[in-house]
Amino acid sequence: LARKLMDFIEELSEKIFNCYFVDLFVRVTNTVAIDMYRNFGYVVHKTVKEYYSGSEDAYDMRKALGRDVQRKSMIPLPNPVHISDLKIPL
Repeated sequence: LARKLMDFIEELSEKIFNCYFVDLFVRVTNTVAIDMYRNFGYVVHKTVKEYYSGSEDAYDMRKALGRDVQRKSMIPLPNPVHISDLKIPL
């Protein structure tokens, strides 16, 4: 079920919205989900400090789509960022 959902999101992102990548956030302690997403081709792009309720960190995991031929969107950032540094649309 998870694979089908992610395939749908990736296809929609690529074919309808012409995105460079798909990303998702997962708790750094959720090793089961992290392993699953890695098996789906996602990599940890960055760590976001205090993402969950201001107390638990998250990984921003990404998977490049066809438009990102050189896979630049998947290059990991060397340092963590804080949740307040993210530009999240309201």
